[in-house]
Amino acid sequence: MFFLGPFMERLNAKGALAALLVGFMLGLFRLAVDTPVMLGIGGLANGYEPGSFLWIVNNMYFQYDSLLIFLVSAAVMAAVSDATEAPDPVKVAGLTSGTQTAAERADPRRSRDWRDVAGSAVVLVVILAAYLYFCG
Repeated sequence: MFFLGPFMERLNAKGALAALLVGFMLGLFRLAVDTPVMLGIGGLANGYEPGSFLWIVNNMYFQYDSLLIFLVSAAVMAAVSDATEAPDPVKVAGLTSGTQTAAERADPRRSRDWRDVAGSAVVLVVILAAYLYFCG
């Protein structure tokens, strides 16, 4: 939602909720496939039968899995948003690139003040601190 929202004014809350639910279910599926192998439950200490669907899911690199979940969630969000009613144009005015006025496009700095910049700086410092802490 945060990635596609600024570019697609048609996205709505129902599409976002559907994407969250589908992404959550795909994540749970991956967890349900990986956990028995990691814990050796049910005779799966050696993993699934090589070449099977569960073996492929279990051996998929987690970043590829994350990309797949992102793409499926984005597709679900766009499809559900297109299949349901569009958001009220008054509520989304100025929030997407397609709903900005000429004045907003001419001076993009008018829409933010020092609090926005300070908040962004705080987020960047926290991310840097977490990175440095966990890198050792």
